[in-house]
Amino acid sequence: MSLPSSTSSHFDRSIVEGPIGPAVWKLAWPTMLQNVIGGMQGIVDHVMVGHYVGYVGNAAIGVSWQIFLVVIVFIASLYTGTAVLVARFAGRNEPEKTNRTVYQAFLVSVVLSIGVLAPLGYFLAPGLLSFVNATPEVEAQALPYLRIMFVFSIGMLMFFMLGGALRSAGDARTPLRLGVLLTVMNIFFNVILIKGLGPIPAFGTKGAAMGTVLASGIVGVIGIGLLFSGTLVVRFSRAMSWRPDWSIVRSLFRFGLPSGFQGVAMNVAGVLLLRFIGSLEHSAEAQAAYAVGYTELFSLIAWTSSGLLGATAAVAGQNLGAGRPDRTVQAVRAASRIGLIAAAGLGLVFMLVPRVLLGFFGMEDPTVLRLGSHLLRLLAISGLFVTVALTYTGGLQGTGDTRSPLYISIVSQIVVPLGLCFVLQATSGLTAWHIWVAIVLGHFTRCTLSVLRFRQEKWRSIVVDIEPARS
Repeated sequence: MSLPSSTSSHFDRSIVEGPIGPAVWKLAWPTMLQNVIGGMQGIVDHVMVGHYVGYVGNAAIGVSWQIFLVVIVFIASLYTGTAVLVARFAGRNEPEKTNRTVYQAFLVSVVLSIGVLAPLGYFLAPGLLSFVNATPEVEAQALPYLRIMFVFSIGMLMFFMLGGALRSAGDARTPLRLGVLLTVMNIFFNVILIKGLGPIPAFGTKGAAMGTVLASGIVGVIGIGLLFSGTLVVRFSRAMSWRPDWSIVRSLFRFGLPSGFQGVAMNVAGVLLLRFIGSLEHSAEAQAAYAVGYTELFSLIAWTSSGLLGATAAVAGQNLGAGRPDRTVQAVRAASRIGLIAAAGLGLVFMLVPRVLLGFFGMEDPTVLRLGSHLLRLLAISGLFVTVALTYTGGLQGTGDTRSPLYISIVSQIVVPLGLCFVLQATSGLTAWHIWVAIVLGHFTRCTLSVLRFRQEKWRSIVVDIEPARS
């Protein structure tokens, strides 16, 4: 049963009291739609760069994003911790603790973005590109893109922080509105900056990064303003202290760091996979096929499933906080059914018209089309595994079990696919087909282990709380 609060609450209690299916869908559809729209932003980047720069530009963006995600996912790990705490406090109807938690996440984000990510990312970018075996042509396009993304990452971090916190508190529509605004502005800036307009020169691949950081910076400022306006379910006050509350910060990282290491493990695996791709005979063509097929087109499934992960985590965490663990189980099952329907529909398109999809990105090289078509057909199957894995991961993370997904990711995203690639490279010889199959086997392993771990139900006993506010 929900605990009383001395502060007036604006939380949506239907998440812990109403029918479970509609409760999941209420949070899932705005988050899924937001992620699909956000994925379109990257697709527009690749389409424009593919037409105005060529497939080398596509490869540069794909390689840069894979590297950027390794770092940004770890920095953003505290948002998983934020989501765990916010969902529990919202489920217990404790708005004061909710607001304090999100405010501390905001302060930590500012410090990490400006003090850590910007300087380290700028100076380490050349070495990171060399590590993934980027060709000189790809590296020349990727370096300025990557440095811009690292140095001006604060807007993106603010957007991630706000979206995760509001969804965990039961508001998925405000992040959707902000996500639509971000995508529209990003497309607007990219149309101008990638190909040039009037006195503004064509920046090419660099222009895609400039458009992204400009749009995310503006949306980040708007989002923080809304938190101080008092109109959202989460609210900031000018009376809040700039000093860190170490009890909250420790809790953020206690639950967030395992997810950060999980994200790093998965994206390091992606970087190492790019290294294997870079060792192939047609490396630039394979990297371009991977960048468009996996990083962009498959993101329509991955981001939809990630939206379900966020919605599942919120509903699961709130119901566990409200003392209703059986509803947590029901929420995860309902979310997985929604994900399977979406993944099957998108997978059918991948199966039927892969060359049409690749051609939309300006892919005309016969080798790129052949490699990309093989990849998309395999990803049509892999999407079913990914969506189930992510919904059950959401159930684990939302209830506070953020360590199990870390161990599962190490096995499924590193040991299985990279181990297979290493063995084949050392024995019969590695091909692009082998790498594509290794990706599918990794996703299957992740799905199986995630479902089995959640069904053990050890998450029922996890305690989540922070110290009372100082008077």
